[in-house]
Amino acid sequence: MGFKNYQLFSPEYYMTEALREAQKALDRDEVPVGAVIVCNKTIIARAHNLTETLHDVTAHAEMQAFTAAAGYLGGKYLNECTLFVTLEPCVMCAGAAFWTRLGGMIYGASDEKRGYTLTGASLLHPGTQVASGILAAESRQLLQEFFKRKRT
Repeated sequence: MGFKNYQLFSPEYYMTEALREAQKALDRDEVPVGAVIVCNKTIIARAHNLTETLHDVTAHAEMQAFTAAAGYLGGKYLNECTLFVTLEPCVMCAGAAFWTRLGGMIYGASDEKRGYTLTGASLLHPGTQVASGILAAESRQLLQEFFKRKRT
């Protein structure tokens, strides 16, 4: 359960893969957030924000990854999986993570405006292990580049 599922590679390896997804979002003029889901040391889902492309406010990277992982596994529970995501999930995505019974979550940069930890509530499933700060600077850099482009 949780973090044991990525021991083949380092957390930085999987977060680098999530950053590649975030770059795809940036290239599409989407907020650059990327995610991968790892199960049994294998990336089973890759996703990035698609809210603008799909005209869907729920099309966050995490939501796309949960759907892809559930499809891959043939079931809705991800208790043997770890989510690597470049930005701290919002309340919506944390709630979805709860319902998937996600085993582990590792995020890069904290989201000081909309991150789920701002609520002070336990929004994740009690069995979900959480770590943060993995490649946070790289995650922040992509976000800063995106918002700098928007302001010019």
